[in-house]
Amino acid sequence: MYDENKEIEIDLLELFYVLRKNIAVIALSSIIGTALFGVYSFVVAKPVYESTAKIYILSQSTSLTSFADIQISSSLAKDYEEMIFSRPVVTQVAKNLNLDYEYEELKEKLTVTNPADTRVLSISCRSNDVKEARDLANEFATVSKRSIAEIMDTDEPTLFEKAVINEDPVKPEKLKNMIIGFLLGFIIACAVVIIRYMLNDSIKNEEDIERYLGLNTLASIPNEKTQKVQGLKFRESGEVEGGKRR
Repeated sequence: MYDENKEIEIDLLELFYVLRKNIAVIALSSIIGTALFGVYSFVVAKPVYESTAKIYILSQSTSLTSFADIQISSSLAKDYEEMIFSRPVVTQVAKNLNLDYEYEELKEKLTVTNPADTRVLSISCRSNDVKEARDLANEFATVSKRSIAEIMDTDEPTLFEKAVINEDPVKPEKLKNMIIGFLLGFIIACAVVIIRYMLNDSIKNEEDIERYLGLNTLASIPNEKTQKVQGLKFRESGEVEGGKRR
């Protein structure tokens, strides 16, 4: 009786043996992938630095005991985020620092976050220049809090933490990239080996004849290589039994 589950188990086992047979190729591919991504991370990719300044959006005139005022300040955080990304703020920052960035280009370097349940805005800037990242974050904080006060007709938010130089780049993530390179090399090599095996429909042994043709194998004729190996083993075993050794 045909057992489909048994055939699946045999196929998976054969794939395992095929992969094990090609373990050297798979290992080499994994090493090459790791090396390529390592070269990119350490040599090719430019480091990206990030600095962060923080402003407190609760005005000085607001009573800390007023729950309504605190709720209003929290809801205004989203409005403040949009104002920081506005064209007047971005272009003014570029002008103050004498930078040649276009609006969209400089905007891409800026990230504004509002941690949950806080009235704090974190203004982060990224750049290939560590000092430029710090200066951008501080200037965005300064310009945006003034613009917010003018537009909202209220007190300026408080800049309570200035950006500082951060010598540790946030990109590229070297270890992560190398792990990705290793996995890609491993997966690609395994895929190639399995595909080649699956596309190879040639009959290689007696089991293939029974499986694909449904015929029983009554006898097999060894090839020349097999005969030489078997003959060598036979002569060696005979010499040992006879007490002779050349």
